[in-house]
Amino acid sequence: MQNDKSRSLAASSQHATAASDDPIRKEAETALDRHAHFWKALARLPRQVLAQFPTPLLPMRRLGRLVGCPELWFKRDDLISFGFGGNKVRGLELLVADALAQACDVIVTGAGPQSNHVRATAAAAACSNLRCVAVFWGDAPERIDGNHRLTRMLGAETVFTGDPDRASVDDGIERVCSDLRDSNQRPYPIPRGGACPLGVLGHVLAVRELHEQCQAANVDPELVVLATGSGGTHAGWLLGSRALGSSWRVESYTVSREAQAVRIEIARLATEAAALLGLDWTFSPEEAIVHDGFIGGGYGVPTSEGADAIRLVGRSEGVLLDPTYTGKAMAGLIEHLRSGSARARSIVFLHTGGEPAFFAGGGEWLG
Repeated sequence: MQNDKSRSLAASSQHATAASDDPIRKEAETALDRHAHFWKALARLPRQVLAQFPTPLLPMRRLGRLVGCPELWFKRDDLISFGFGGNKVRGLELLVADALAQACDVIVTGAGPQSNHVRATAAAAACSNLRCVAVFWGDAPERIDGNHRLTRMLGAETVFTGDPDRASVDDGIERVCSDLRDSNQRPYPIPRGGACPLGVLGHVLAVRELHEQCQAANVDPELVVLATGSGGTHAGWLLGSRALGSSWRVESYTVSREAQAVRIEIARLATEAAALLGLDWTFSPEEAIVHDGFIGGGYGVPTSEGADAIRLVGRSEGVLLDPTYTGKAMAGLIEHLRSGSARARSIVFLHTGGEPAFFAGGGEWLG
């Protein structure tokens, strides 16, 4: 009996040694450790809670039949319960918490006057007892409407660069921050669109939300689709999908600049966001699938294809898209579905918000 027991123990020991020497098993265990570390590190980051999550995942059956997608779902980040909604709130929960941790007293950010990000930032600053300065490109418009009106109503101070180049906002943010420091204030700069590594991590949480919702609803999407401008949202979905080992593809439609420039920015942001959590993960531009061809006359300029997509979604599902982001992305998705190039039967479309655009201008773009 004792000899049998000894032989059994020896065999178990040899098996354990062989397993520990198995390079494939070691690599798998290391990957699992890294993924576990990722979510633990993310959970430790301070958050300024602004909204209630998760946002709904809803089927779009009528729309799916009309555009040739058997399973079409919307992840409704437009319904985020804060500051007129929109997914920019996700990144702001981490950014505002960081500003407060650094004892800053004023948030400085910028974009165009109709920016969803700036409007959401103004709301986040207001409810966190922080001042907000919004730097807008170009000259002050004659009419104040849409997001511009909301941003001012929320108490943000506005500064115009006088230069129509969108990049002028970056220098404007630096100048405002420098002036504030000279007057013994503590500014917290947030780049255009909130596109920075810490902001990216807010969008990673949306990826985990979707993963859990899909499991609960027995949904297995092959493709997640979104609009991309500054690249922060796509970077978060790219990073989060790797951390979860998701099988779905993440693809976006650019609404502001040519696709290769966006791919480079998405890869940079995803890599730097992973580094914030202590991981040496790197992303290449080739991993960021970005489609061109639906920007039209430029960022923020409505297109006829986008307007058609907005009408189709509104009249089939009662859901409102916006002309700057989601309308153009949906126009791209519809064209690719109808041409057969989308290559997916089950798709989740990320609705990132932007409805205040309906209250800007005269609405001629809708016909």
